[in-house]
Amino acid sequence: MTTSTLFDWMAGEGEKLAQCKQDNPFSVLGPQQHKDNWIVRVWMPEADKVDLLINGNTFKTTTPYHPWLFETVLTKDPGCKYEIKVERGGIKHSQKDPWAFREEWMGEIDRHLFAEGNHHHIWEKMGAHLVQREGIDGVMFCIWAPNAKSISILANLNSWDGRHHPMQKRLGGIWELFLPGFKEGDLYKYEIRSQEGHCYEKADPYGFEHEIRPLTSSIVSKLNNYKWNDQNWIDERDRGNPLDRPISVYEMHLGSWMHASKDDPFIDEHGLTRDAVPAADLKPGTRLMTYPELTKKLIPYVKERGFTHIELMPISEHPFDGSWGYQVTGWYAPTSRYGTPDEFRNFVDSCHEEGIGVILDWVPGHFPKDSHGLSFFDGCHLYEHSDPRIGEHKEWGTLIFNYSRNEVRNFLVANLVYWFEQFHIDGIRVDAVASMLYRDYLRPEGEWLPNENGGRENNEAVEFLQQANHVLFQYFPGALSIAEESTTWPNVTQPTDIGGLGFNLKWNMGWMHDMLDYFELDPWFRKFHQNNLTFSICYNYTENFMLALSHDEVVHGKSHLLHKMPGDDWQKYANTRALLAYMWTHPGKKTIFMGMEFGQRQEWNVWGDLQWDLLNYAPHKGIQRLVDDLNNLYKSQPALWKDDFDQYGFQWIDCNDKDHSVISFMRREKDSGEWLVIIANFTPETHSEYRIGVPQKGFYKEILNTDGQHYGGSNVGNMGGKYTDNYQIHSYEYSINLQLPPLSLIVLKKDNDK
Repeated sequence: MTTSTLFDWMAGEGEKLAQCKQDNPFSVLGPQQHKDNWIVRVWMPEADKVDLLINGNTFKTTTPYHPWLFETVLTKDPGCKYEIKVERGGIKHSQKDPWAFREEWMGEIDRHLFAEGNHHHIWEKMGAHLVQREGIDGVMFCIWAPNAKSISILANLNSWDGRHHPMQKRLGGIWELFLPGFKEGDLYKYEIRSQEGHCYEKADPYGFEHEIRPLTSSIVSKLNNYKWNDQNWIDERDRGNPLDRPISVYEMHLGSWMHASKDDPFIDEHGLTRDAVPAADLKPGTRLMTYPELTKKLIPYVKERGFTHIELMPISEHPFDGSWGYQVTGWYAPTSRYGTPDEFRNFVDSCHEEGIGVILDWVPGHFPKDSHGLSFFDGCHLYEHSDPRIGEHKEWGTLIFNYSRNEVRNFLVANLVYWFEQFHIDGIRVDAVASMLYRDYLRPEGEWLPNENGGRENNEAVEFLQQANHVLFQYFPGALSIAEESTTWPNVTQPTDIGGLGFNLKWNMGWMHDMLDYFELDPWFRKFHQNNLTFSICYNYTENFMLALSHDEVVHGKSHLLHKMPGDDWQKYANTRALLAYMWTHPGKKTIFMGMEFGQRQEWNVWGDLQWDLLNYAPHKGIQRLVDDLNNLYKSQPALWKDDFDQYGFQWIDCNDKDHSVISFMRREKDSGEWLVIIANFTPETHSEYRIGVPQKGFYKEILNTDGQHYGGSNVGNMGGKYTDNYQIHSYEYSINLQLPPLSLIVLKKDNDK
C-alpha cells in the first residue's frame, strides 16, 4: 500500500469511527504490525493529547489521519501492557487500551452451538462478564446483532457517547469488546446503528441486572457469587418424579402481596438502608417490600398455611407494573423493584430451607415493544417475525418470538436453564401456551397466516416448546413444567419423544370454569347443572392436570372468589369453603391465588396489597384455618395425591343425586390400599339420614368438615364419625347413614383401630 493510499484509507477509517460506522475497529486500533515495526493507534474522541506509557517510558503520539486517531511507532509489539495517558479539556487520566485485548471471547464451538440453537449456557458468553484478561480486570461485553452496521457501548465511562467504544464484529453476527476498568455495578447500554444509519439505544438482552424502572440501563452484575445452602433440597428434588408428591401452590404477585410503610427503612441483604423504590401508583405512604423483607414475612406465612410451593407471577425485569410482569424486557434478570439478584437467590435459598419450592411464571410467548427492549433490535426484525400476521398480538400490543430462528430459540431455551441453574428455582408455569400453539389465536379471519400445510398450528412454536422441555428435564429431572393451556391440544403432558409437548402438568382450565360457573349459581338451580361438578372426571386422565383458581379469575370485574358466591355472607363463606375443599379432594395438583386463602373481598389490584385487616374477623380467619387444614390433610393422606394420574385413584360412589346437589366419591392409593370417602352437599339445606355405600365394614372417622364451627360454619356433623350398617347401596354391601351439613364437604376415613 502506497503512502498516499494508506493515508486515504486511514482517513476514511477515522471518519467511520467518528460517524459510528465502524464494525471492525481491531483492523485499525491497538497494536498493528507494519513492516518491521509496530504502530499503536488509539481512538480518543475530543482528546487534546494522548501519550503511551510503556515500562515507565513515555511515547508521544501524532494524529496524521484524523484529529481523534492518535498513533505512535514502536520497534516491538507492546501487547496489552501499555497505559494511555489522556488529556481532555484540561483533565488528565490514565487507562488501558480496550483494543489491545484482541483475543476472541466467543469461540468457534460456542458460535456453532449458538447458530444451531443448542448452546444451553449461552449466557456464560453473552452479556457483560466481570473477567480478567492478561491479568487486567474489566468487563467483557458480547452481543448478537447480525444486521447492525455498528455497535458501541454506552456508559458513564464515556459520558454515554457512542463514538468512544465501538465493538468488534465477529463471525455469526457476534459483537465483542473488553473494557478494562469497568466494574461491578456500572451502568451500560448498547448503541446500535442500523445499515440505514438509524440509531437505537438498547438494554442488554442478556443483562443480569437492570435499573429500576422507569430507568432502562443494564447493570454489570456478578454471577456465581452466592453461596448456596440447599444442595440436599436439590438432590432430593431431582431424585424422583415430582408428580408422585403432594403439590399445593400459592400463586402470588410479590409487589401486591403486602406493602411496607415508607417510614420503614428499605433494608438490603447486608442490613444497609437504601432509597425506597419509586412507585407513584401505590397507596399513599406505602412502598414495595424487598426480597429480604419478603424472605422474613412471606416464607413463614406460606409455611404456616402448609403450601408446598410458591408460584411467583413474572419477576423477570419489566418496565410497566400494570403488565403484572408479563411484558418482559430483561429476560436474564430478576426485577430490581425488590432488590438485587443475590437477594432473590437468598429468597429462594430460604424457601428451600423451610421446605418450600419456588415456581416462576415464564413468558416465552411474546415481548413488549418498549424501545430499549428486543423490538427491532438491530434495525431489523431480529427476535420477532417481520409479518405482523404471525409476529404480533394486537390485543396485547406485544410481539411474537420468531421460533424458526435458531438463535432466538437458543435465547429462550438457555434462559430457562439459566433460571434453574443460577437461581435454583424448582419449576415454571408457561404463560399463554395456547397463544403460541395457534397462528389464529385472537385473530380475525384474514389477519393470520396458515402454516405450510394450510393449518392453524404454529409448528415452529411446537418444536420450541418440545425443545425447551426436553432440555429442562435433561438437566433438572425433578423440575415442574406447567402449561397454562386452555384448549384441547393433545398430549400437552406427554413426553416429547412420543410427540407430546413435554410438560409434566397442565392447568385444568375446563375444571376452573365449570366450577366457577356452578358455584355462581343460586344453590336451588344447581341441580340443573350437576354435570359441571362431574364432567372433569370424564377427561381427567387424558393429561396430568393441575387444578387452578388463578389471578385471571379475580380481576377485570370478575370479583374475588368470595364475592362470586351467591346468597348472604354466611352462604358466601360456606360456598367458598366447600369449593376449596372440593378442589383439594378432587384429583390433580392444586394452585390458588393469594387472598383466596382468607376470603379477600376486593378484586386483586396490582397497585394495592391484600386486605390483611379481614383476618380480624372470624369468618375470614375460618377460611384461612380451613386452607391450613386442607393442606395438612392433603400432605398427610397419600390417597389425595399419590395416584392423581391413575384411574385407580378416584372412584365415584354416587354422582347422580342432582336433586340434592350431592356428590360422593372415594380417593384411593394403591400402595397402602387406603382410601378416603368424600361427600359434598352444595345446597344450603341440611340433609339428615343421608346414606352412602362404602366398601368395608367399620367405623369411619370424620377427619374434615368444612361446616365446623372453627371454620365459621354451623357445626352440623356426625359426632366425629359413624359406624357402617349392613345395608346395601351404591353397589356396596355396607353403608353409612350421615348428616350432611349445608354447603359443605366432609371427609371420612376408616378407623382400623375400631
